[in-house]
Amino acid sequence: MPKSETSQRIRITLEDGRVLERRPPVLVGDLLDNPAAADGLEVLGAMVNNDVYSLSYPLESDSTVRFLTVAEEHGWRMYVRSLCFLLAKSVRAVYPQACFTIEHSLATGYFCNFSLGAQSGIKPGQIHAIERQMRAFVAADLPVERRKLAYTDALAQFEQERQPDKFHLLDFRNPNKVVINWCDGFSDLAHGVVVEHTGALGVFKLVPYPPGFVIQFPDRHKPAQVAPFRRRPQLFQIFQEHKRWGRILGVNTVGKLNELIVSDGIRDFIKIAEALHEKKIAKLADQITERRDQTRWVLIAGPSSSGKTTFAKRLTVQLQVNGLRPLTLSTDDYFVDRERTPRGDDGKPDFEHLDAIDLPLLQANLGKLDRGEEIEPPHFKFETGQREFRGERLRLEEGQLVVIEGTHALNPRLTASIPVEHKFRIYVSALTQLNLDCNTRISTTDNRLVRRLVRDHNFRGHSALSTLQMWPNVQRGERRWIFPFQSAVDAAFNSALDYELAVLKLSVEPLLAGVKPTHPEYAEARRLQEFLGCFLGISDQLVPATSLLREFVGRSSFHY
Repeated sequence: MPKSETSQRIRITLEDGRVLERRPPVLVGDLLDNPAAADGLEVLGAMVNNDVYSLSYPLESDSTVRFLTVAEEHGWRMYVRSLCFLLAKSVRAVYPQACFTIEHSLATGYFCNFSLGAQSGIKPGQIHAIERQMRAFVAADLPVERRKLAYTDALAQFEQERQPDKFHLLDFRNPNKVVINWCDGFSDLAHGVVVEHTGALGVFKLVPYPPGFVIQFPDRHKPAQVAPFRRRPQLFQIFQEHKRWGRILGVNTVGKLNELIVSDGIRDFIKIAEALHEKKIAKLADQITERRDQTRWVLIAGPSSSGKTTFAKRLTVQLQVNGLRPLTLSTDDYFVDRERTPRGDDGKPDFEHLDAIDLPLLQANLGKLDRGEEIEPPHFKFETGQREFRGERLRLEEGQLVVIEGTHALNPRLTASIPVEHKFRIYVSALTQLNLDCNTRISTTDNRLVRRLVRDHNFRGHSALSTLQMWPNVQRGERRWIFPFQSAVDAAFNSALDYELAVLKLSVEPLLAGVKPTHPEYAEARRLQEFLGCFLGISDQLVPATSLLREFVGRSSFHY
């Protein structure tokens, strides 16, 4: 083969080890021998050089290619994103005058709000009509195109289509070209890769959930069927309350938040958000105080980076205002030394496992405190992975209570020796009410991940790459050790601050830039970078010293 002809070819390495040589450009989909993977699931897209692309993406240089189905994390994200696009298109087709928003996660689906004229909420017949339309679009197998519009053309299109949420979001960005997803006359901003035809989206279900409905996605473990629906009334009420608060203040999308930042109204907004937190914490302290005759143990748990530690400290202050004298313990300080951490199925340390806690020592200390004896609690140094004792002494006096916070604090095994009636259990999570736009929610998991990236860098000596590498195991641990206990609580606290991502972006964007295309975590880093690019930044100088956000960005008035 002549040298000139060889140099025009690119090498494509597939997941099964095959190496192909082709003349560029080569469409990713043309490399497929079969549209379905070995497990029978349809191929939705591909990971090319550790980033996610559609099947129509042209390869023009040497590449490694791994195909994605709904059974994989990035493929599942594609499916959910595409299904939300199809839902929005169907609502527009059946009820073009309706006000429709995909608001927040609810169990294994997303809760959606719907109103039509003076009608508040949605009727069962309307839900059925929307689902019928979705299935008709699936049956028609319509193409979904990725298009690029000139910036001014995109603004004009979304204004003409009466989509002000898209218009507001673009108003604070200035790309030369705006990427949209287009299907049969309906367009939406592209916040990630979607499938290329509606026929791939047959697994879903719409479930009535007044005042709106829930769209249920495929089961993560059985992707060919819809996940079972489980009600979460307590968390739902927290989400709804926060959503109402956002609507009252007129800040329920990132575009609206950006408007406040530009107009300098963000200072007052921060004060209001922080005051809301303080009011909620004070109310919880009042609830505990009302039960002071029987409550001796306040147990605080929640998923990673939900702000449990600062919440516990602020709750302690409010309990002191009520005349109580609480002691505080963190289960994180009872981590075993790093070399003793249990291993997961992948052979790596499983820091989320219950046995990563020194249960015998913790339970012995709790027993001593309950009997009025003195203990010396440990302190865990995350930088070294070792536990140390600093000579601190604690004793539970008559009429005092103990505030225990940590990942496993709600697990009954942790406090098995304590009578249930002596416990007050609080679940903490960051349930953001902001949307990017009406059809694109902000994931509460992403919110916590951004927090953790900043905290791990600032206080645990971890790079963004190492945090992203650990995150899948963190999520597995949450599903096993935290979420099963989130319903058996006395109260819940929403730790989200609607301005926080605008603050965190200034810290996390340089960290994410350290994750390179050679790393398998590159796709996740790029996804977060594009997401955070929608926000204008806010200096952390505006964050109060007592804010829960200080747990992550530093310079808190609390001692950790």
